[in-house]
Amino acid sequence: MRDPYLPNRFRKPVHDLWLKIMIMRERHLKEKTLVIILSLIVGIVAGLAAMLLKWLIHFISGSLTVFVNVDEGNYLYIIYPCIGILLACWYVRYVVKDNISHGVTRVLYSISQNKSRLKPHNMYTSLVASSITIGFGGSVGAEGPIVYTGAAIGSNLGQAFRLSPRVLMILVGCGAAAGIAGIFKAPIAGMLFTLEVLMLDLTTVTVMPLLISSITAASVAYIFTGYDVEFLFIQSEPFVVERLPFFIALGIFCGLVSLYFTRVMNMMENFFKKYLHKQWQKTAVGGVILASLIFLFPPLYGEGYSSINSLLNGDPGSIVDGSIFYADRGNVWFIIVYIGLIIALKGFATSATNGGGGVGGTFAPSLYVGCMTGFFFAFLLNHLGFGMELSVKNFALMGMAGVMSGVMHAPLMGIFLTAEMTGGYELFLPLLVVSTLSYGTIKIFEPYSIYTMRLARRGELLTHHKDKAVLTLMKMNSVIETDFLSVTPDMNLRQMVDTISKSCRNLFPVLDSENHLMGIVLLDDIRNIMFRPDLYKRLYVSRFMTSVSTKLRTTDSMEKVMKTFDDTGAWNLPVVDEENHYVGFVSKSKIFNSYRRVLRHYSED
Repeated sequence: MRDPYLPNRFRKPVHDLWLKIMIMRERHLKEKTLVIILSLIVGIVAGLAAMLLKWLIHFISGSLTVFVNVDEGNYLYIIYPCIGILLACWYVRYVVKDNISHGVTRVLYSISQNKSRLKPHNMYTSLVASSITIGFGGSVGAEGPIVYTGAAIGSNLGQAFRLSPRVLMILVGCGAAAGIAGIFKAPIAGMLFTLEVLMLDLTTVTVMPLLISSITAASVAYIFTGYDVEFLFIQSEPFVVERLPFFIALGIFCGLVSLYFTRVMNMMENFFKKYLHKQWQKTAVGGVILASLIFLFPPLYGEGYSSINSLLNGDPGSIVDGSIFYADRGNVWFIIVYIGLIIALKGFATSATNGGGGVGGTFAPSLYVGCMTGFFFAFLLNHLGFGMELSVKNFALMGMAGVMSGVMHAPLMGIFLTAEMTGGYELFLPLLVVSTLSYGTIKIFEPYSIYTMRLARRGELLTHHKDKAVLTLMKMNSVIETDFLSVTPDMNLRQMVDTISKSCRNLFPVLDSENHLMGIVLLDDIRNIMFRPDLYKRLYVSRFMTSVSTKLRTTDSMEKVMKTFDDTGAWNLPVVDEENHYVGFVSKSKIFNSYRRVLRHYSED
């Protein structure tokens, strides 16, 4: 284990010491025991990282917003977000020199395609970039970066002990769970995040490390910040069965808002990728959009947790504090329109932050939009006069769970996270109703969450579906066989027989001078003529070769490969590259052997 930052004279002693530790560990410590110990360490370190990230964000944000006036518009809101995006972009491009955006998606990719290996710099670079982005007003959340950070801590700790990809996957899940548990003080939600969003299977091997990491990280958060919940919520109005139709309506409404938020994020991401090719263009456009939105709607500044606290405490007028609309804080219908516009524009602010070069997640924005949605729903109905006064606080809480469940396709995590963050356990049944209906509504239109849809389109997503998960973990290049002897169309039967005598295969690809596959020769098809010397110089390969109707490509996913085998009924299929050059063959037997090996490797319990 070499450290490039150590002087040469220190590298060998450190390397030798680590080898001795590794040998002692293998002799005296079982792997399961080691995983338990490492999950505890991951929980502690990830919990400390979460506390550091929260402190950095609050320190930067508090230092900048101390000059903001509550009773008028503030032009500082135009300056701060642009500076934040510019600094974060510069840091990522010239210091990190790696793409660290979309943290949760990158964790999912590392699990499915990179054997759960994350780079060492991922343990701290997201913390720095996201604290700058959010502290200066970027309308994103810190949860994506802390998940990325925690997962990298687990991955690199496991790599240091030379653990297998199966165990690395567990430690990556432990780090992600610890990050969520630490930043929200929500251990159950942390574990459920790993199961529902990262889609790790809950087995006797995984449950204990995940629990240990989550509980440890939450305990670290309690030690540093006390036992208060993340959002202050006082239950003053009990659950009433007569309001159940309104809960059902809110659940469907949250599902539609989740769909809208997801579509806006995808649309804006495609806009930045398709039309803005240079980084300075992305930074300029993203900065202008974000600064304009925050100037008009100050609640879009940063994570927006102060606005959530205000709505959970029934104070809608504070939503216009610091804006040019402060004089209208007593106008009920203006407040309703203002909150509705915030719901509609939050996705644009979040995507402009990330598209412009900022670093942050969509976790907090979904919470924020959910709170606004629930409050808007109840506040509007109350003033339309439906004959029943709805609790705006309760509906704001349920909206948080509903939109988060829809955007992330994680209803259980949405329910428990909302309850743990606010202490609103007395509303457990309404939370269940709203979250389930929101999730069911968006599933009709979007089969994948905002985190998984990019990987699902490329066939790189690991899911709870065991067959698909194993196929995702398999790599195309690991099942391609290249020991087939090739022939050319102008070879005669004599030369064909000579080639057969040197081969252990009964299939021969026919290639032209540019290595393009023209067809195949099957041994069974020429068995009746290969021992007739009178035909050796009269028959040529071009006459008895068979054309190939189906070809695989080196870029095809294993799921597509298996579907092609099922559709064609073939036992062997040729593989070509992007330029249509012959590469080799894939056989069902090779795939089945690899499938069984991967299944055994990742399913040990």
